[in-house]
Amino acid sequence: MLKINVTAVGKIKDSYIKDGILEFKKRLQKFSNFSIIELQEESENRGIESAVNTESKRILESIEGKNYYNILLDLDGIAVSSPAMAQKIMEISNFNSKVNFIIGGSNGVNNDVRNAADFRLSFSKLTFPHQLMRLILIEQIYRWISINNNIKYHK
Repeated sequence: MLKINVTAVGKIKDSYIKDGILEFKKRLQKFSNFSIIELQEESENRGIESAVNTESKRILESIEGKNYYNILLDLDGIAVSSPAMAQKIMEISNFNSKVNFIIGGSNGVNNDVRNAADFRLSFSKLTFPHQLMRLILIEQIYRWISINNNIKYHK
């Protein structure tokens, strides 16, 4: 069974987003070992660059040595369709049974995290609320799994 993690900086505060995430997490449990790893968001008191570097270090520590295929959500990443991403997930699962999606902090990640990623995925050039992006990602993961398992969800 495919192991899927979402590693994200920050906590979800809004209950409607939590509810959506819980619903898709429940659906995903039938097809994968799915989990969410929340990392502490850093205060910007010492500057944005310092916050980004501290959060990036936490991300790297959380993925180090775990043999995951790491997919970073990145504005400068590659934009693909849902069917193309479903195909990519299927191809990844042929050589790695563990996939980790990374959502950096609201100020992004540093180049160390970008370089550690196996694939950089862009959802859009648009800016989304950080909490909402986690829900969108998890919905898309379910969509990709649905496509790969011929479930009618994807239309």
